[in-house]
Amino acid sequence: MKKIIDWFKESDRWKHLLGGILIGLFANGWYCALYAGTLVAGALELKDFLWEGEPSWVDAVVTVAGSAIGYGLHCLIFMLLLS
Repeated sequence: MKKIIDWFKESDRWKHLLGGILIGLFANGWYCALYAGTLVAGALELKDFLWEGEPSWVDAVVTVAGSAIGYGLHCLIFMLLLS
Protein backbone atom coordinates (compact mmCIF):
# COMPACT_ATOMS: atom_id res chain seq x y z
CA MET A 1 0.00 0.00 0.00
CA LYS A 2 2.88 2.34 0.77
CA LYS A 3 4.23 1.89 -2.77
CA ILE A 4 0.90 2.94 -4.25
CA ILE A 5 0.71 6.02 -2.02
CA ASP A 6 4.29 6.96 -2.90
CA TRP A 7 3.48 6.47 -6.59
CA PHE A 8 0.53 8.87 -6.30
CA LYS A 9 2.67 11.46 -4.49
CA GLU A 10 5.22 11.36 -7.32
CA SER A 11 4.63 14.17 -9.81
CA ASP A 12 1.42 15.22 -7.99
CA ARG A 13 -0.55 12.33 -9.48
CA TRP A 14 -3.06 12.54 -6.65
CA LYS A 15 -3.96 16.05 -7.85
CA HIS A 16 -4.51 14.71 -11.35
CA LEU A 17 -6.74 11.94 -9.98
CA LEU A 18 -8.71 14.31 -7.75
CA GLY A 19 -9.20 16.80 -10.58
CA GLY A 20 -10.38 14.05 -12.90
CA ILE A 21 -12.82 12.79 -10.29
CA LEU A 22 -14.26 16.29 -9.88
CA ILE A 23 -14.66 16.60 -13.65
CA GLY A 24 -16.51 13.28 -13.77
CA LEU A 25 -18.76 14.11 -10.83
CA PHE A 26 -20.12 17.21 -12.53
CA ALA A 27 -20.25 15.82 -16.07
CA ASN A 28 -23.54 15.49 -17.93
CA GLY A 29 -22.76 12.14 -19.57
CA TRP A 30 -19.97 9.61 -19.99
CA TYR A 31 -18.86 11.22 -23.25
CA CYS A 32 -18.74 14.63 -21.58
CA ALA A 33 -16.68 13.25 -18.67
CA LEU A 34 -14.12 11.57 -20.91
CA TYR A 35 -13.99 14.46 -23.38
CA ALA A 36 -13.47 17.06 -20.65
CA GLY A 37 -11.00 14.81 -18.83
CA THR A 38 -8.98 14.31 -22.01
CA LEU A 39 -8.92 18.03 -22.79
CA VAL A 40 -7.87 18.96 -19.26
CA ALA A 41 -5.19 16.25 -19.24
CA GLY A 42 -3.87 17.56 -22.56
CA ALA A 43 -3.82 21.12 -21.26
CA LEU A 44 -1.97 20.09 -18.10
CA GLU A 45 0.62 18.18 -20.10
CA LEU A 46 1.04 21.09 -22.51
CA LYS A 47 1.68 23.30 -19.48
CA ASP A 48 4.26 20.80 -18.20
CA PHE A 49 5.91 20.71 -21.63
CA LEU A 50 6.10 24.49 -21.93
CA TRP A 51 7.30 25.16 -18.37
CA GLU A 52 9.24 22.06 -17.35
CA GLY A 53 10.10 20.55 -20.71
CA GLU A 54 8.84 17.02 -20.08
CA PRO A 55 5.19 15.94 -20.10
CA SER A 56 4.14 12.76 -18.32
CA TRP A 57 1.75 10.45 -20.14
CA VAL A 58 1.07 8.65 -16.87
CA ASP A 59 -0.33 11.87 -15.38
CA ALA A 60 -2.58 12.29 -18.41
CA VAL A 61 -3.90 8.73 -18.10
CA VAL A 62 -4.51 9.22 -14.37
CA THR A 63 -6.52 12.38 -15.12
CA VAL A 64 -8.71 10.64 -17.70
CA ALA A 65 -9.13 7.60 -15.44
CA GLY A 66 -10.15 9.94 -12.62
CA SER A 67 -12.84 11.46 -14.81
CA ALA A 68 -14.20 7.97 -15.56
CA ILE A 69 -14.17 7.13 -11.83
CA GLY A 70 -15.87 10.42 -11.05
CA TYR A 71 -18.62 9.76 -13.58
CA GLY A 72 -19.10 6.30 -12.10
CA LEU A 73 -19.55 7.92 -8.69
CA HIS A 74 -21.96 10.41 -10.27
CA CYS A 75 -24.09 7.56 -11.63
CA LEU A 76 -23.95 5.68 -8.32
CA ILE A 77 -25.05 8.74 -6.34
CA PHE A 78 -27.99 9.41 -8.67
CA MET A 79 -29.03 5.74 -8.64
CA LEU A 80 -29.07 5.75 -4.84
CA LEU A 81 -30.96 9.04 -4.67
CA LEU A 82 -33.59 8.07 -7.22
CA SER A 83 -34.32 4.58 -5.91
